[in-house]
Amino acid sequence: MSAPAELEIAPTIGAPVARKEDKKLLQGQAQWVDNMEHPGMVFLGVVRSPYAHARIKNVNVDPALAHAGVVAAWSGADIADEWHASLPCAWIPTEDTNAPEHKPIAVDKARYVGDAVAVIAATSRGTAEDAVELVEVDYEELPCVVDAVAALSEDAPLVHDEFGTNRCYTWTLEAGEVDRLFAEAAVTVKERYRQNRLIPNAIEPRAVFVIPVPANGEFTLWSTTQVPHIARVTLSGVTGVPETKLRVIAPDVGGGFGSKLNVYAEEALALAIARRLGRAVKWTETRSEGYVSTIHGRDQIQEIELAATAEGKITAVRTRLTVGMGAYLQLVTPGIPLLGAWLYGGCYDVAGYSFECTGVFTNTVPTDAYRGAGRPEATYAIERAVDALAREIGKDPVEVRRLNFIREFPAPIASGLTIDSGDYDASLDLALEKVGYDDLRGEQRSRRAAGDSKRLGIGLSTYVEMCGLAPSAILGAIRYSAGGWEAATIRCLPAGTAQVLSGATPHGQGHETAWSQIVADRLGYEFDEVEVLHGDTAVIPLGMDTYGSRSLAVGGVALYHAADRIIEKARKIAAHILEVDETAVDYSRGVFHGPGASVTLKEVAFAAWTAHNLPEGLEPGLEATFVYDPPNFSWPSGAHVAIVEIDTETGAVELLRYIAVDDVGTVINPTIVEGQIHGGIAQGVAQALYEDAIYDDDGNLLTSNMLTYLVPSATEFPRWELYRTETPSPTNPLGVKGVGETGAIAAPAAVMNAVVDALSDDGITEITMPATPERIWRALEEVRP
Repeated sequence: MSAPAELEIAPTIGAPVARKEDKKLLQGQAQWVDNMEHPGMVFLGVVRSPYAHARIKNVNVDPALAHAGVVAAWSGADIADEWHASLPCAWIPTEDTNAPEHKPIAVDKARYVGDAVAVIAATSRGTAEDAVELVEVDYEELPCVVDAVAALSEDAPLVHDEFGTNRCYTWTLEAGEVDRLFAEAAVTVKERYRQNRLIPNAIEPRAVFVIPVPANGEFTLWSTTQVPHIARVTLSGVTGVPETKLRVIAPDVGGGFGSKLNVYAEEALALAIARRLGRAVKWTETRSEGYVSTIHGRDQIQEIELAATAEGKITAVRTRLTVGMGAYLQLVTPGIPLLGAWLYGGCYDVAGYSFECTGVFTNTVPTDAYRGAGRPEATYAIERAVDALAREIGKDPVEVRRLNFIREFPAPIASGLTIDSGDYDASLDLALEKVGYDDLRGEQRSRRAAGDSKRLGIGLSTYVEMCGLAPSAILGAIRYSAGGWEAATIRCLPAGTAQVLSGATPHGQGHETAWSQIVADRLGYEFDEVEVLHGDTAVIPLGMDTYGSRSLAVGGVALYHAADRIIEKARKIAAHILEVDETAVDYSRGVFHGPGASVTLKEVAFAAWTAHNLPEGLEPGLEATFVYDPPNFSWPSGAHVAIVEIDTETGAVELLRYIAVDDVGTVINPTIVEGQIHGGIAQGVAQALYEDAIYDDDGNLLTSNMLTYLVPSATEFPRWELYRTETPSPTNPLGVKGVGETGAIAAPAAVMNAVVDALSDDGITEITMPATPERIWRALEEVRP
């Protein structure tokens, strides 16, 4: 048998291949949960508390039951026997963490505005919504607390009486002689920052749809989730439905940003009610309902101190966080701030490191993962503090950063982890070149000298982040309940195509495209000959799902290793076909070369399927699975520069330019990478300038819709100017790192450093996020003569 010396298939890794996913989205053929129907299905409506803290004295569902089209209605007490366990929290950081019981419907108390207190099942969505208004709930309103710092005071109302405190936990990390380094420091700076509470706003609201098969106790649950495999395990625990009887499917999912990295009350309710009624059940949140029922992000007070030499060399970092957990612990609520715990030294070579985080219960929507999850907070604190140090010693912030960069890799850092690779100078140099840094500083000085009312500000953010949420051994050591591995399977089908089964579950990232590129490049298939399956626990039983920029760095590498196993088995068959020793067979992109003859991998796959002539002892078929547990996190890095103009008469901020230089290791698809960075920057800028979830003292969410919670559109942004440097990760054979959160991690600090840079000559060195025109105007009024 012979074949071409090389198959004429263009390499796909590194190519800006058009996304496979987009045609069905653009042509209206995507499968969304809310579009699903089933004969006899009912719609759920959830009755939610209008009070932030109230005792539930009585729930009367009879008026709702009398409404035409209402099938059933339950209070929390009525349905309490459905729950075998609380809603899950997978990360209990310390042995003494206060973890409250969290049932899908409150029974005794409502603890935040939006807490579920009753549920309706009706024959139409409109009927369910109407019936929600008919349920009579007798509340005894109680004092509430919405601020995390205030919640720690001795006289603060208790969110959970049984603990006698609102403190959830305190977690610490200490390394080096921090106290000595601060005592000996020529210069110290101490800053206090607020991480504003954010609302994720994925384009598709949350939804769940359950179809039961009462005869054998099976259930299929479709959900707008990032974590179908985790949802299957945890919902089985909450409801008592055996895992073997529960299939969870994440179909097309319209974004998540961490908000769908959770197991929610409504998923458990839909499953339990489908079991009770023996009918299909659907629930879809409204946008305003989502504001008080879907998790929020951030909500931190940060105190950071730097110890440094007179020249600006940082010797130690000390950080204290006070973090609002909200009223309950969702899937990873207490662990979210700890994902940044190792990063408050940034990309700088420091000797001493001290970190303390206190999580606090408040009468607010629970917080959890939002794009970046702990890493934007850490980057913000250290990057703002480095600028504060530069002001203190009278140096340019570029000079201070260059003085402190880590330069030798792999790099053990003071907090205890090891950065795989990087070149921070290269990223910063490229960013400064592209932005024209020296010219901008000259223009800034000229404007100030001329008394121009429009001030120019230049802000830097040189970041490093850890992502991938692995390896499993480290996760276990920090008390995270799950592993950090990921699984991938490749099936080489007899007719010349390949099928990929991925445990990573996309919600907009482009997995089908990138995975097809990896397999096509490694195994010699055409890009369109690769099919990618995902998001269905019956089809792909092994998976840890998608969050924390782990898809490519963990799931993609698992796929690469699965391809190696395909090649390993196929080589044995090829040698048998070519009648040569296996050691005499070379492989290159889909072709096995022997002395004087060749055979393609596709031909080997057909031979493996027929099994007419296989080596003795080798099983038929050409399929391989690999479960990959990384040896380290992946460590993207970069340098972002924001240029703002502030009108000192009105306080208005205009973002003039934004330059991003990112090092995400080997790039599989530059178009996907750029899209991820675009979205991340947009969300990071939004935190800096626009978004803020605000509660009043009574626990009412004042920013409860898009009229009051400011989500910027493309018209508020300049064109992002994107560039890359590349230092491949040495910890995986693809050399890849994460990319999905880089923009959200770097942007808030870059923008806010620019805002303060514009105002610092007026004596203004801190503006709280978001930097609204009113905040800036008021700050200027305070310093005006």
